[in-house]
Amino acid sequence: MIFPPELKTHAQKVCSLYKTGLRMIESYYVIRPVIRYHQVLLRKRFDDKKCICDPKEQRKLLWLGEHEAFMKKHPLPLAKFPKSVGRAGGVAFERVVQPPDWVLDYWHPLEKAQYPEYFKTRECRKCEYIQKWQAGIL
Repeated sequence: MIFPPELKTHAQKVCSLYKTGLRMIESYYVIRPVIRYHQVLLRKRFDDKKCICDPKEQRKLLWLGEHEAFMKKHPLPLAKFPKSVGRAGGVAFERVVQPPDWVLDYWHPLEKAQYPEYFKTRECRKCEYIQKWQAGIL
């Protein structure tokens, strides 16, 4: 779920920045041990600053981290997941469309004859559903 920046807490912003850093590292490096090495170094950088209690200093560090992430952003990031929704831009989002159930009502009888048990059960359930709808249960 994506929240507007003003509704996020400081901790959420820091976690988001950390995750962005991890994804950037995955974009820049290919070899798994090298990726893990740089991810551990990034975690150490975050852990070194976690004891700072001054809100002004925290905001300054967050701004510096976001600025560094912007400046080091990979030109072709790999962190787009194929089925992601919305602004993330997944290339496979809603690629396979599931047809609605009413499409089966328009099948030819010869097509329905290939699956007799399924269509017999479907007709029974459809009749039950209509009866419940008319009775006001649904």
